[in-house]
Amino acid sequence: MSGNDNKAVKPRQMRLGAFMYPGGHHVAAWRHPDVSAHATTDFQYRVAFAKAAEAAKFDLIFLADGVGVGESNIKALSRVDEWSIGFEPITLLSALSAVTERIGLVATASTSFTEPFNLARYFASLDALSGGRAGWNLVTSSDGIEAQNFNTRDLLHAARYERANEFADVVLGLWKSWEDDAFLRDKESGRFFDPAKLHILHHQGKHFSVRGPLNVSRSPQGHPVLVQAGSSEVGKELAARTAEVVFTAQRSLKDAQEFYADLKRRLPAYGRHADDLKIMPGVFPVVGRSRAEAQEKFEQLQDLIHPEVGLALLSTYIGNFDLSAYPVDGPLPDLPESNASKSRQQLFVDLARCENLSIRELYLRIAGARGHWQLVGTGADIADQLEERFLNGGADGFNVMPPTVPGGLTDFIELVLPELRRRGLFRTEYEGRTLRENLGLAFPQHAARPGARRAAE
Repeated sequence: MSGNDNKAVKPRQMRLGAFMYPGGHHVAAWRHPDVSAHATTDFQYRVAFAKAAEAAKFDLIFLADGVGVGESNIKALSRVDEWSIGFEPITLLSALSAVTERIGLVATASTSFTEPFNLARYFASLDALSGGRAGWNLVTSSDGIEAQNFNTRDLLHAARYERANEFADVVLGLWKSWEDDAFLRDKESGRFFDPAKLHILHHQGKHFSVRGPLNVSRSPQGHPVLVQAGSSEVGKELAARTAEVVFTAQRSLKDAQEFYADLKRRLPAYGRHADDLKIMPGVFPVVGRSRAEAQEKFEQLQDLIHPEVGLALLSTYIGNFDLSAYPVDGPLPDLPESNASKSRQQLFVDLARCENLSIRELYLRIAGARGHWQLVGTGADIADQLEERFLNGGADGFNVMPPTVPGGLTDFIELVLPELRRRGLFRTEYEGRTLRENLGLAFPQHAARPGARRAAE
């Protein structure tokens, strides 16, 4: 009998991300009296968030990103803080890596407006600086305003994902430029690295021609964790082939179970196992010590939504479709097919049709969670619903979107996490020092891509 036979099997536990919006995830959070109006540009505000999330043993911090400021509705834009994010994500996470030790650092970066070598180098550097805690959230971009800040590019949905597939291949190939033990640093022999363990990519494809190698060595976790947020057919297929974490938006248990089963079912075709991919839907929790207190907190935020902001927010999420010509208390009109997030547009259309919501009712419904799962209740209420989805094939964990910061994050840490821990559903200590270890993902053994050549050849 081996020694491992005597070890009890550790029960499956949730993975939790902390979504870092400066003042909170609700569209009107910045107007809340307990939220700093300077949260977007106050670095210490971000430090406090990161340290609180790490002390609570969250797996990771997650940063969204955009690279343009739309001007189509400048009046509405002037009433929100989210377009003034304040810091470029890699720069911010590099700074936060110096004041944290265990928590993962995940940033969004688009395949539409950068080059694979640059992106591979940025995230590999963050991974090295943080001791193996970096993750890249791969997205494509459809916003024409963003495109105008770069060279003109084809932003059609299919073309974006065709480019993204090749982009991911190049980045993953570059991250395998060096074997784990390539750097000898042997002063006596005078050999700094073993040239036989350096692999030159030599990628030639439709969109990219990249020689390599990457001039950043492998990190303690091998390479950054690859994250994705797409839920369209092509997005799910890309995730099944390459992603290790998927952030998604499912509002019901049934929808979550269907998405979870569908994505996990695609993995074997790429030689992957169910545990190789963690599915973490977004959740927007408003937590109170009583249900009445939680509802009061939610209504206070809802009362701060300016009508122009609500309408503009909905217009953006349904495919940048201008709703200003339609009665706000009338039904959502028929929409043309979106070239942006097809899955998010369909989610909102289905919600409006299923519940017979007016345009106003729909924007009020999405102003907090932006289409993600919205929960309002006590710590036990929230824990009950997370537990149900986690134990019934709907999620491996959740990306928590605090409605306000710091209050909403504090409420979740103080009222929900103790309930989850009491039920054995969330850790009390980190399992390791890298993001990959804490997520329960396998270490990526080095295997050079076909076509790559050893530098010594």
